[in-house]
Formats: sequence, structure tokens, C-alpha cells
Amino acid sequence: MNALSVSTAISVGRVHLITNRQRSLTVARWRALWLAMAFVAIGVVALIRIAFLGLSDRPTSSASLEDALLPPRGEITDRNGVPLARAFPAYALWYNPDALGEDGTPLVKGPEKVAAELAAIFPDLDVEEVAEQLASGKPGYIRRRVLPEDANRVQAIGELALEMPQETDRYYPQGHMAAHVLGYVDAMGNGQVGMEQVLDERLTDPARRGEPAALSIDVRVQGALEDELRRGMLAVNALGAAGIVLDVDTGEVLALASLPEFNPNKIDARGESHMFNRVTNQVYELGSTFKPITIASAIDAGVVRDFGRRYNAEPVPIAGFTIKDSHPLGATLNVPEALIHSSNTVTARIADELGAERLRRTMADLGMNQRPYIELPARGMPLWPGEDWSRLRTMTISYGHGIAVTPLHLASAYAAMVNGGIWRPATMHRLESSEAPKGRRVFKASTSARMRQLLRMIAAYGTGRNADAAGYRVGGKTGSAEKPGAGGYQRSTLVSTFAAAFPMDRPRYVVVAMLDEPKGTTASSFQRTAAWNAAPIVGNLVPRIGPLLGVRPNEARDVDISDLRPLIGGVDE
Repeated sequence: MNALSVSTAISVGRVHLITNRQRSLTVARWRALWLAMAFVAIGVVALIRIAFLGLSDRPTSSASLEDALLPPRGEITDRNGVPLARAFPAYALWYNPDALGEDGTPLVKGPEKVAAELAAIFPDLDVEEVAEQLASGKPGYIRRRVLPEDANRVQAIGELALEMPQETDRYYPQGHMAAHVLGYVDAMGNGQVGMEQVLDERLTDPARRGEPAALSIDVRVQGALEDELRRGMLAVNALGAAGIVLDVDTGEVLALASLPEFNPNKIDARGESHMFNRVTNQVYELGSTFKPITIASAIDAGVVRDFGRRYNAEPVPIAGFTIKDSHPLGATLNVPEALIHSSNTVTARIADELGAERLRRTMADLGMNQRPYIELPARGMPLWPGEDWSRLRTMTISYGHGIAVTPLHLASAYAAMVNGGIWRPATMHRLESSEAPKGRRVFKASTSARMRQLLRMIAAYGTGRNADAAGYRVGGKTGSAEKPGAGGYQRSTLVSTFAAAFPMDRPRYVVVAMLDEPKGTTASSFQRTAAWNAAPIVGNLVPRIGPLLGVRPNEARDVDISDLRPLIGGVDE
């Protein structure tokens, strides 16, 4: 190769090298440019986001923080804001047999020894059951709701398999009070039985967890009702008791109690056996408490106009049966006397004049052919005698036999009877003054006014005298009904009820107290009827709750019964 060829080759090589370098520099510059543009774009997006958050009124981050701090379930309070159910942090005792690894020994001391040490900390634990659980090698809870000091004692046992996870627990600061209203929360965090079940979705809604759910009940009234029912139940050795305090103008339930009660903080076999709600779920024949309803229906229909008219009070033979009174009340009685002395025979004769259709329509308008109207899930279906009532059935229903309803049905009916004639559904929710339901008219206002007089007379002069709290103008009616059983009605078992309202010159509250199978004891003068056991419960309760509800005693005021008082005889002034 000559010198010219070599020189040419060298020149070409230099050109290629320069070209490659320029290409590489160009690629590097473009890469740097794209990278710079990417950083600029990210910076612009960040600036826009910062500006948006600065200008926006939506507290995104603070709301998220608030959600994180809120308990998983909202609080329930009474109508005045007193807490009834709330969530709180707690420890649990969990058995983790794999704490030392799959090949490790779960327990150093052995199941029996560890179970005995746990029972020394928690005396209510069953040692044998805990030992079996530990020996099974299966993980699971040993105990929920462990106090911090007890958690420290468990850790002192020195077993790594006994773990103490911190959880959120449901706590009922009032203990067993209002248990049948509240219900409880199960191990899975779901509401059961009462308003915990009804409000489950609302209480777990993240948007509403910080807003307490206010119920209609007043813990002061609730406590007084439970206390007086318990005293009355124990005094006459009754199987159970039920009671309710109802606002006659709104349908709000101020108190509702079913005894025996349970403790929602500790659900065990005994507690589960007492969860049945006697107020809303158990249907009873409520006896003579139905007589004022029958009389109100007859007044409304114009069947009863002259309150001085004398009715035959002798036994009523009909369809192979004989309707009679518990004891002879004389040959004749007028309407005020029939109610004061609780006459079956006169009430039956008035119902016969009224007729099956009109009495049936009144009962249906009062909701007695359907489950009671209230939010609680446990609602008993009445034993309704169909739509075609015989003459005998009409007569027996008039004094509370042959139809079975809940005490809540009765309370709502009495509210309608004294509030001007308007039936409204009961509610467990606190209502504002403008939220009261319109309801439906069952009785004329004039009929309601008459019934206020008659009910007051029963408490002042008749079977309800033991409920007549001085100055509170109580009015109401007793009812003592034999419980049905195999072979007919059982004379030895009664359901005793007193349905009342106060103050009768301007009724504000209905009170119903019921005892299931009371016995004749010294406390009841060895009597089993409502006049001697259920009526005194109301008589003791009203002076306790009246001042709390803004009703002060005033012996200078009363219902004007001047036009009816001359019609009644045989009563002490």
C-alpha cells in the first residue's frame, strides 16, 4: 500500500470517529433534555397539587386522621347525652401455640399448671375447659376484656403463647340498665337484639361514627322504672316483670324494662336466657285493662250517652258459658261504677250493644292486630281472633280475654285514649318538637276527655287507689287475667297489670307495669290481683319520675269530675 492510500484510510477513520462522537453527544443531550423535562413536569404537578390543597376547603388529610382516631363503632346515648354504649381500647387473652415456632413446645409449664395460674387471676374461668383448650394446640381467645393490671399478671406467668393483643371493645357504662333496649355487640362486632342491631349500619358508618346516636330514653326514668319493677317483682315472688313509660304526644319511649335483665358487658348462658323482651315480644291476655277501651269505643259510637243509665250486672249466660264478676257487685251498675268496680258483666253487655264490627275496628285502629310499632327487632305478633267475631268472642274481648297483645300495644292504646284520641307509633329515637308523627285519629276529642275523667275516678275511688300518688292526678285501670294453659285458664297463675297516665288534667305520660305470675305475700296482703301488686308499683314510680319530667305535684289541681261523682255509690271518700 502506497503512502496516499494509507493517508486516505486514516482520514476516513477520523471522519467516522468524529461522526460517532457527534451522534453520541446528540443522544446524550436529548436524554438530558427529556430527563430535565420530566423533572419539570413532576415539579409542575406537585405545585398544582399543593395549590389545590391550599385553596380547597376539603380537609383531606385531617379527615383521614380523624377517621383513623375514631373508634370502629359509634356511641349510643340517652336523650340527654348520657353515654349508654361506647367503644374503648382493651386487652384480650389469646392463645398462640406457634409463638415459639412450629417445632417448639407451646407451654413451658404445661396446660394444667398454666390453666390454674390463669384461674388465680380470673376466678370465673373454668380450669378444666381452659386446660383442654391449651392442650388442644388450637389458637383462640381465652378471655375478652382484660384489665391492664390483669394483663401484667398474665405476662408475669412467663408463657410466650399467652398473648395480650390490644383491641377495641364495646362497653356499657350503665351496666345492665336498659339492656333490652340496647342489646349487645357480639365477638364479630355485630349488633344483636336491641338498638345495637337496629343501628348497626349507622354506628359503623365512617362518616357518622363521631356523631352519637341519641335514643328517646332518659336514664333517670329508666333507672327508677327498673328499680320499682324489681322491688315489686321480688315482693310478690313473680316470675318476671315488664314496664314502659311513654310520651302520649310523641310516642317517645322514656323508659322500657323487662325483668329479669341481662348484663350486655358479659353475655353468658344466664344472660342469654333473659334476653326475651316481655314489653315488645311477649303477648298476654291483659284482662280488665281493656275495659276502658271498650267503654271509649261505645262512647265514641254513641252507644253510651247517659252515664247514669243502670245496666244489668247479673251473670251473663251465653253459648253454654256464663260471664260473671269476681264477686257480686249488685243487681245494676252504671258506667262509672262498672269501671270503678271492674265489672265483666256490664262491660260485656255494653260490648254486645256496640257490636262486633265496631269493637273490632277500634282494636284494629289501635294496632292490636299487628306487631307493635317500634324499632326494636323483637316484636311479638298478637293473638288476633280474626275478622269475624262471634257474640261470645266480642263480649270476652271487651274485658281482655280472647285477645293477647304486648304491654307496648296497651301503652300506645292508652296514650291515644287520653291525649285527645290520636294513636301514634312508639319510637326509641329522640324526636325534636317538630318531628312528632301526625298519627291517626281513633277517638273523638270529647271521648278522650270523658275517659280522662273515668280513669281518674278509678284511681281515686276504685281498684287503682294504690296507684294514686298524691298531687300527680294519676288515672288508670287494673287488670288481672288468668293465664291460659292445658285444659283452659289456670286460676292459680295470673298476669297482673296496671295501665295509667298522669297528670290526668293534662296527660303527658303513660305508665304500664306488669307482673308475671305474682304470688300472694305479706307485701301484697296475700292478694294476687293487680290492685295489690302492679298498682303500687305505679304509685311509687310516678312521684320519682314526675319532677324529673317537669311534672310537679299539685294537690290543688285535679280533673273536674263534678258531673260524674254523684253517680257513684259504695265508695269511700
